[in-house]
Amino acid sequence: MKKDGHVHSPYCPHGSKDSFEEYIQKAVSLGFEEITFTEHAPLPKGFIDTTPTKDSAMDMDQLESYFDDLDRLKTKYEGRIKINIGLEVDYIEGYEEEIRNFLNVIGERLDDSILSVHFLKFNNRYDCIDYSPEEFEKIAKRYGGVDEVYKKYFGTLMRSITSDLGPFKPKRIGHITLIRKFHHKFPATHEFKNDVENVLNTIKKYNYEIDYNGAGTSKPLCREPYPPDWAAEKAMQLGILLVYGSDAHHRKELGQGREIMKFLQTGLTQE
Repeated sequence: MKKDGHVHSPYCPHGSKDSFEEYIQKAVSLGFEEITFTEHAPLPKGFIDTTPTKDSAMDMDQLESYFDDLDRLKTKYEGRIKINIGLEVDYIEGYEEEIRNFLNVIGERLDDSILSVHFLKFNNRYDCIDYSPEEFEKIAKRYGGVDEVYKKYFGTLMRSITSDLGPFKPKRIGHITLIRKFHHKFPATHEFKNDVENVLNTIKKYNYEIDYNGAGTSKPLCREPYPPDWAAEKAMQLGILLVYGSDAHHRKELGQGREIMKFLQTGLTQE
């Protein structure tokens, strides 16, 4: 496991202000040979961030500076560590055309990216499902229960995989069980294994990768990777590429979770 394929940056408005070089030097010290910066892409044109702090993604006017900074660092660290320019792109139901147009404009600048679901649409309202346990509780009440939120999440995740977002659509699907971030406080009535397996089968059909994400291991109400062991094992059986991602929003979070992520330790992972 020599690559971290999901790392944030000082351009993240809800992260730390650790510099790119602090992230890079930490990655080198951990023995990584490759790192992908996947900052939260600007939200689709016309979409209004519904989080209380409205800090889910970088502004559009920061994007060129983000690319320029990473272009310079790719040259500076050449031969020491491979640096990929990437984005974590939000799939938002109803904004497929705007996302596709955005990717068509900037796609040639990207080396490697992730497509993730954070926002769900319900009765013409959008909710961010991983903002906080308090917000998740409010969402569950509006939906009529935790199970209903899970059903909507996996339905939206399927839409993200099958939607035509153009030739620059990311080929790696982000933290496919993010909905379980608060499951120790707000458990569903079952594990939604059929839904997860349907997602994995569809990812296989489209020949996409999954983000094998360690961030959940450090969340006190989650304490497991995204996806958990049984789903990671199923992905391996299907021949889906697992790409480790720390989802670091601070340099100290690089490498998080890898010590308990089974398929990184057994040598079964394909990265």
